[in-house]
Amino acid sequence: MIVGVPKEVKQDEYRVAMVPAGVEELTRAKHTVLIQSGAGAGSGITDEQYAANGAEIVATAADVWARADLVVKVKEPLPEEWPHMRRGQTVFTYFHFAADEHLTGAVLRSGITAIAYETIKDAKGTLPLLTPMSEVAGRMSIQEGAKYLERPFDGRGILLAGVPGVPPATVSVIGAGVVGANAARVAAGLGANVFILDVNLDRLRYIDDVMPQNVTTVFSNRLNILDCLRASDLVIGAVLIPGAKAPHLVRRADLKVMQPRAVVIDVAIDQGGCFETSRPTTHANPTYMVDDIVHYCVTNMPGAVGRTSTYALTNVTLPYAVQLANKGAERAVQENPALLAGVNIRAGRVTNAAVAETFGLEHTSA
Repeated sequence: MIVGVPKEVKQDEYRVAMVPAGVEELTRAKHTVLIQSGAGAGSGITDEQYAANGAEIVATAADVWARADLVVKVKEPLPEEWPHMRRGQTVFTYFHFAADEHLTGAVLRSGITAIAYETIKDAKGTLPLLTPMSEVAGRMSIQEGAKYLERPFDGRGILLAGVPGVPPATVSVIGAGVVGANAARVAAGLGANVFILDVNLDRLRYIDDVMPQNVTTVFSNRLNILDCLRASDLVIGAVLIPGAKAPHLVRRADLKVMQPRAVVIDVAIDQGGCFETSRPTTHANPTYMVDDIVHYCVTNMPGAVGRTSTYALTNVTLPYAVQLANKGAERAVQENPALLAGVNIRAGRVTNAAVAETFGLEHTSA
């Protein structure tokens, strides 16, 4: 099979979908791997390193897309990439369809098989290809939140950790999944007072067992969310419904109860965001103000730490890419239920129920 890896085109995206070790494994199995020149530069990987492990370096993205049976990416195809997609091709990447109706329509019209990293589910019910980037984003959310609490960035002028005689910041994390747990752990480690909210009591019991004493678990309901908003200097949105649009748990009117110049970091923005006032931003222009509240809604947070994120991501994506190459997409998804769960759109049909429901489209089995 011909496997293609184009350079990512999303703004401030420094990840790449394959590292030299992946190229070596695929070429050892007699597959051809096409790497667009410069694709790994943002992660510190040279064309020479790819070539030394058997990759064919090609000049343009068009060359990759035209020849590849399987295209492996990091982020969803952008409009300039849509004309390259062709019927019968398999694209393996993060899609986040529920947040983008135009992308959904383009992929339906193209006839490709779209296998989304974010909906692959293993036998334990976890999302193994979302987990490492959720870990990165959760930890980064506190790093970024601490920065934007500084007054030059329009924040409240609060040091997250406080100092002797001055209390630390209060951080609320909405959602106790992988993102939320990582955010809470980092915030607690810096000395902040942390509240973490979720509707799953078993998950809250687990969080209560493993977190330090400055992390308080709170059952997530409307009144408790408002109480936490009132108390918080920094709020992390970490809600996930796999494949579906994130619910708006914080409404615009709720911002009025928050402290002026408090900061919200909406990690759920890839799935539409869990704050009603969220809209996608970039690393170049990451924040905006609504009702005197700083909003940070960067859609590819892990892209800023490309080297760490690339290696963390490819550790988990490569085994699935190898299966797709060795068996072909048709056989691979039928033999591996995890991959089958990743198929969101196939040959012009929506095969993910959450995506179909979001846009009122017909749902068919994969």
